[in-house]
Amino acid sequence: MIDVVFQLLIFFIVTLKETDILSHLDVSRPAPDSTAVPEQDPDEMLTIQIGKEGWVVNGRPYINAHFDQMDKQLTRFASISRKSSVIIKCTSESPHSYLVRVLNILARERMANISVFSL
Repeated sequence: MIDVVFQLLIFFIVTLKETDILSHLDVSRPAPDSTAVPEQDPDEMLTIQIGKEGWVVNGRPYINAHFDQMDKQLTRFASISRKSSVIIKCTSESPHSYLVRVLNILARERMANISVFSL
């Protein structure tokens, strides 16, 4: 039974012409959708990098800072736009509790578009 399947497979591979495949492909591109929402501006994204001794929010470092400052920053950002993307980058030395605290703050502020990466 397996021999028959392999023979049929080889037959179809050998007899198939590349022109048959290319003639059925539609390579013309569709026109751009005028009703599509433009991609999000990178300035509207929030990037949080969590490290061993603190975190960096959009390039601004908070070393040995209290989480009240993080809470204020995220609350202020969420008041501007709750649909903005949030990218969280964790280093290998960062405590897991820091990530959990940040995720809890974002959940409380109803931020839903969150991505978590490890560095």
